[in-house]
This record gives sequence, C-alpha cells and structure tokens, in this order.
Amino acid sequence: MEAISPLRCFTHLFFGLLLIISLSSRYSALNHAEFSLNCTNYSPWCTSKNRIQSKSNLILDNPKPEPFDHSTNTPNHPLDPLTVQEINKARSILLAYPPFVASLPVIHSLTLDEPDKSRVVKWAKGNHLPPRKAFVIVFIHGQSHMLVIDLGPGRVISHVVNYKLGYPILVTDDWSNALEVPLANEEFKKIIASRGVEFFDLACVPLATGWYGPNEEGRRLIKVQCFSKQGTVNYFMRPIEGLTLTVDLDKNEMVSISNTGNGIPIPKATNTDYRFKVQNKPLNMIPVNPISMEQPKGPSFTVDGHLVKWANWEFHLKPDPRAGVIISRAMVRDSETGKLRSVMYKGFSSELFVPYMDPTDGWYFKTYMDAGEYGMGWTAMPLILLNDCPHNAHYMDAVFATSDGKPYVRSNMICIFERYAGDIAWRHSEFLPSSSEVRESRPKVTLVARMAASVGNYDYIIDWEFQMDGLIRIKVGLSGMLMVKGTPHQNTNQVAEDENMTGTLVSENVIGVVHDHYVTFYLDMDIDDSDNSFVKVNLVKEETSPGESPRKSYLKAKRNVVKTEKDAQIKLKLYDPSELHVVNPNKQSRLGNPSGYKVVPGGTAASLLDPNDPPQLRSGFTNNQIWVTPYNRSEQWAGGLFVYQSKGEDTLAVWSERDRSIENKDIVLWYTLGFHHIPCQEDYPIMPTVSASFDLKPVNFFESNPILRAAPNDEKDLPVCRAATSS
Repeated sequence: MEAISPLRCFTHLFFGLLLIISLSSRYSALNHAEFSLNCTNYSPWCTSKNRIQSKSNLILDNPKPEPFDHSTNTPNHPLDPLTVQEINKARSILLAYPPFVASLPVIHSLTLDEPDKSRVVKWAKGNHLPPRKAFVIVFIHGQSHMLVIDLGPGRVISHVVNYKLGYPILVTDDWSNALEVPLANEEFKKIIASRGVEFFDLACVPLATGWYGPNEEGRRLIKVQCFSKQGTVNYFMRPIEGLTLTVDLDKNEMVSISNTGNGIPIPKATNTDYRFKVQNKPLNMIPVNPISMEQPKGPSFTVDGHLVKWANWEFHLKPDPRAGVIISRAMVRDSETGKLRSVMYKGFSSELFVPYMDPTDGWYFKTYMDAGEYGMGWTAMPLILLNDCPHNAHYMDAVFATSDGKPYVRSNMICIFERYAGDIAWRHSEFLPSSSEVRESRPKVTLVARMAASVGNYDYIIDWEFQMDGLIRIKVGLSGMLMVKGTPHQNTNQVAEDENMTGTLVSENVIGVVHDHYVTFYLDMDIDDSDNSFVKVNLVKEETSPGESPRKSYLKAKRNVVKTEKDAQIKLKLYDPSELHVVNPNKQSRLGNPSGYKVVPGGTAASLLDPNDPPQLRSGFTNNQIWVTPYNRSEQWAGGLFVYQSKGEDTLAVWSERDRSIENKDIVLWYTLGFHHIPCQEDYPIMPTVSASFDLKPVNFFESNPILRAAPNDEKDLPVCRAATSS
C-alpha cells in the first residue's frame, strides 16, 4: 500500500489542477424536473421547445455546453490568449533554444506577451494583428529566467535572469515533489502511525512558506501539513495538528520536522461531509422550488471569441493563469452620440493576501499570496452548471500551458450571463392634483462575467458586473472550508481564561482560526483616453455666520487634483468622507465638468498587522485601500512579479514611494477589498458565501441619465407561467 500512498495523497491535493470535471446533466434534472410538472401555461412559450418538456426528456434553451475544439483556434484580437498551436510552437522554440537544448526547464508561466498599449488602442477589427509573442518564466539551476519569444520568426528575442529575492508561481511539479519527500521519510511514517492514521487515509497539502529571515534565502522551501480523510471528503476538518514538515523543493529533501501536536486528537469525521448525497437529516425548512430567469427571445449578449458585446457595453475577456480573469478595453456607448467611449483599458485581481492570526510553529507562516504563489486561474475548476451559473449562461474555456510547456484546456472556467434579480434601474411615482398620476419604473438587468477559484480550502467567486447606466461592479465572494486548528477542547467551558486561543471553537476539537482576506485590483482607467487625473472631492463642514441662517453648519464639496503618488495613498475614513474620481481633464461635458468615473467603496477592511511584521512587509499593497500610480507595463502585480518567498522589495508600496507625477497622465487605480474573518459555528463544515464589492460609477461622463430612454417591460413581452393547483 505504501507504494500507492503518494499517488493517493497527491490526488487529494487541494488544487486538483489537472482534473477535468465531467459535469452531468443530472444538475438539470434536479433543478428543473419538478417545475415542469407543476407549470400551467398562460403563454404558448410555457410549453414551447424552449421550455422543459418532460421529466424523461429534458430540453433547455441552452443545453450542456458542447466541448469546443481548441486545436484549430486562431487569435482574432491583439489581447487574445495564446492558442493551443501557439503554445506548442513556443514549446518547440524553447526546446531548440541553446541554453535549454539538454533539457527543457520547468515552465512556471507561458502566456501572451501583450503588445504595447498604444498599438492595442489603435488596432481595429480587420487590421492585421500585432506580432504574437509569448512571455515565459522558467526556473533552472536556482534562477528564474524571463524570456520573450516572437512566434512569427520563431525565436527568443529577450532573455533576462531575475537576481532579486523571490521565486515564480508554484507548479504541479513543485506540489508533487513536496509530497513525495515526506512520504518516503521513516520518521514521518512513525509519527503518522503514532497518531493513529493509516497511510492510505493521508491527505497532505503543500503550503507556501512566506519569508521570515535570511536563513530562508537561497533555496526554495515549502511546508507540508497533513489531514485524515477517513470517513469524509472534507479532510480539511480533520487536521493532524502540530505536524509541520519543511521541504527543500529543489533538492527534494526534508529540511525539518516539527511535531508538537501529541495529545491533540484528530477531530471526528462526523457531520463534516458537505455533499448533498450523504445528508441524512431533514432540511427543517420549506423547500425552495427551482428558479431561473427566462429569456424567451434568447440572450441579449454576444461572445465572439473573447470579445463580449451587450447593451451599451463592449469589452475583451480572457482567462489568465495568475489573475483568473482579465477584462480589457472596456468601452461604453454614449447615449447621445452612439459612439463607443473608453472607460478602462485593463482590470483584474492583481494579488490576494490571506494572513492567519496564530503565531505558533504550525501557523505563523500561513500568510498566503494566492495569486502570485498559487494562481487564481491555475486553481479555477470548471463551473457547475445551474449552480455556479444560471441556465442562460455562456461558458468560456481557458487554454493554459503545463509545467512541461504542453497546452491543456480548463473547460467552463468562466461564465457570462444576464441577471435580473427584481432590482429597479430607476423609478418615480407622482400624484398631480390637476391630472392623472404618473408612475414610471425600469427593471435593472445586468451582465455578469464570473469565475471561481478553489485555492486550497477557500473558494473565491469573482464577478465583474456591467450595468446599462455605465456602472461596473466588482464583487468578491468567499466560500469553501475554514483552515482549522486541532484542539483538545470540545466545549468553550474547557478553555482556561489565560489560554491564547486564536479563534473560535466551531466544533468539537476544531478551532476556526481568525484570519483576513485582501484582494487588490489593478484598474487601468482610460476615461475617454489615456491621459487622466485623480481628484479627491472632500466633503468639508462649513459653519454659518451669525444671523446668516437658522442652520449652524452645512457640507461643501471641495475638489483637489492630486499631483503625485504619495498624495494618492488613501486610507478610507468614515468621518473624513470624500469622493475619489478619475477624470479626463481634456474632455468636458457641455456644462464644463470633466468626464470621469468615481470609485465607490463597499464594505472593506484594513490590515492591522505591525507594518514591520514580515508578512505585512511582503504585502505592503494592503497598507492603503487606494493607490494611484503612473502606467508602467512592468508594474501590474501588486506583490511583485516574483512573489514566492519574496520579502516585499518589489511591490506596489515600493513603487508608490517614488512619488511620481500622476496629473494628466496615463494612470492606474488600485483598490483593495478587505475582509476580517472571525469564524463562527455557521462556517462549519462549509461556509455560506460572504461577499463584498465596490463600484466604478460614471460621474459627469454622460450628459444625462444614460438609460432614460430604456423601454419598460410589458406583460405582452414576457410569458406568464404559474403553478398548477395540486389535486
């Protein structure tokens, strides 16, 4: 059995990177069959071919997405990701490249080297594409190499070695190597046996180490911790507490074993399995019938390759192994002129920082950078039809390169769908004594592009939502499993007053450790062109003069055009309110107001860690909620290009200290969405989704309400299906 153990353990890696989930149409049956039996038609559409016909013959208006043949796909836009053919060509070029002829090094990243921004902006459909290039990061002989390959002539045109501290993103080779080392270690085997765990019940995970001093430099290290999956698929709830292994990734050898958990029981598997098929208790609530938004005339959006068009919006959408999803060239059509106007050149989740608040040996290092260490796209699994996305969704695959440079397809990684949740776009009712009453209202329909990454125990759902009034809402949802700590305690009454318990007892022998999540977004705003300014509009209290008014005070808006980066480092304050605008000073409305967008913060959190704490030095980009920097194509990743074991020498916080000019220039807005998470019992064994968002909202961008002329819904436009009376 021991020969099989590494494979069994590896298959339970929390990434499951190379698994392609086969999604069954059973989801459709579960969600729609009963509704079809209880629907009485008040419209011919209710029983048309667009509806579900019978329990045995389900017909949806969009059945399960058919697999797409990516082998012959070609790029149609300068920002389209590398195709299967292009990845294969890049690999063959590397194999023939003299430094790598002996053996191809491990490829940590192989993505499109995007053309210069100016070329992309000038490009129009029908024009020749700019030269297609690949940007490659390989790791060999302890060094990270950055190469640019011109795919046209088929040659390497740039080769730079990174001499700074920090290593590239982890790949599957790293994960598997990290797990094979302890599984072959005799001391480790004895410890596992002493804890009462069978080897075939082990589920081990590789964990990024962070950076904690010079002793960790010069070698790639990784931590390994293990769980028992006996009796459950939710092994994260069954930690083998106090057992932490440190492995040298490049030498494939054990560096140290920390075993401090003797006497801490492994939590029981009872009630940890979250799968529907194993639930054997009553729901104890009125079941909610399946629900969906129906579109009798089909969807209103179109997807041409990676170009999405909907209502007054047009944008480029692509999967990315590190960022997950990248939105580019977002443009909105002017409601008066009908012309497309630029809003944002590029937007994506640049980095995620997740520090756990436990200083003990098995926990202090858990301060993850989920994008730069693991990859939001690498860890994105196929979306679950009818559950992750509604039935009217369009799905987009990702084509990535593996660590040996071969292409593979991550199916259904992104979904795009229209949403109507009963919200109101605008309304007003008026009673006029001399005439009839006036009632006007418009429904709010939006377009959503969604992806979900399962980074270990946590699931991140990221939505880009586009609204017809020009607003963009960026939303992050958190679900999945807590990272829990084993404890001898089964009840809070057993906890001594002076005990430093760094979390909440969420079940017997299980502590949910307090932690934070910070998601920093890169937003290259191009409001009507690249040259923009950042404006703080402060609300200032003014005192009235004696006898001037019955009022004692009022608020006044004062505009301040920010000149340099340091003045654009902003911590949000409830009692010092301001609006934060990105404007084009060269483009004014008919009334003289500069065309702009404002960032509208939602619920967020600020890092409370000591600024000199090593994790906070690495994640200095969370020191403020908002930053503004001049555009620099090399400054896109808030934690730096090489995050793994970095110590914060190449981050957004470092760049911003240069205090460069940002007035009337091509600028980038950075926004950090934050969560403090104090776990509770309801988070066990799996967490209900908690979410937060922020908006990018037009401000003096349109001449008036851009959806004033939007038509209201009418009963004749939509089918009416009602539940039949049960006999």
